[in-house]
Amino acid sequence: MNLKDKLSTNNKNYLRILVKRGSSVESIHRAHASICDTKGRTLMKAGSSDYETFIRSALKPFQVLPFLTSGTSEKYNLDERALALACGSHSGSADQARIAFKLLWNADIDIKNLKCPVPPNKKSKLQHNCSGKHSAFLATCKKMNWDLENYLMGHHPLQKEIFRRVSELLKIPAEELIAERDDCGAPTLLLRLSQMAVLYAHLSRSDQPEFEKITRAMTHHPDLLAGEGCFDSELIKLGHNQIISKGGSEGIQCIGLLGEGLGLSIKVEDGSKRAKHAVAIHLLRQLEWITPSALEELDESILQKKPGIYLEVEGQLKIP
Repeated sequence: MNLKDKLSTNNKNYLRILVKRGSSVESIHRAHASICDTKGRTLMKAGSSDYETFIRSALKPFQVLPFLTSGTSEKYNLDERALALACGSHSGSADQARIAFKLLWNADIDIKNLKCPVPPNKKSKLQHNCSGKHSAFLATCKKMNWDLENYLMGHHPLQKEIFRRVSELLKIPAEELIAERDDCGAPTLLLRLSQMAVLYAHLSRSDQPEFEKITRAMTHHPDLLAGEGCFDSELIKLGHNQIISKGGSEGIQCIGLLGEGLGLSIKVEDGSKRAKHAVAIHLLRQLEWITPSALEELDESILQKKPGIYLEVEGQLKIP
């Protein structure tokens, strides 16, 4: 989907998110969504399922695949908590930083090898929300005798293996994947919304041992994915082992229905975080993937933080 198509509003069944102050509309966001199965079929959509954008941190559950398939977690005696942290964009709490430190400690890797930056107003790279992923990257490299210095480069064996696994799931040549640097320094991928949904369909189906381990870690330790009070963590807790969820910057949200092999991907065009959460709750209500009472609780805790400010979503998923 090119830029002209993205900017065109003609005949598009996109979602509109109205931000209201009292009864008056103050801002409007626009979003697209796609639901796919493991065969790559688009079952429902809103707007364009071909919308291309970067998957950002929603790629993390797939970036940990070499960590599992290489036997790294077993070699260094790393548990589900380390895996959950590696899949997440955590809040930098003391507990989360300790888990990242233990991951490096068990693999006998110096913290100085981390390439993620020190977050603003923080003291350590371990407090960066991607430190779990970076620590898992380094541990995998140590296990496989790969270079630790350039582990973020696209030509590094670690990144090439991640690209291979993603391309395998999407049934496309790895050479067709377009990668660019994410804010933490690691590669992220330019994908269609439908492709993101397919990835989460595979993850949620959990028919491969590594996917089952990832989803179990995510559902057993949701607070390590983000943090208490954060959208992904709270949605997974309220979903009672039915839902996995991982967001990304610039309006990306991906959700999977466990055991069913269905993936939902969302993109808010202007990158709004509040809008993507509103869309996710709205669509989950339509899909009935979790209970209405759980969605109401999520709505109250995530969206209703400012008195007098309301988010209203217009539009529905439709069968293409």
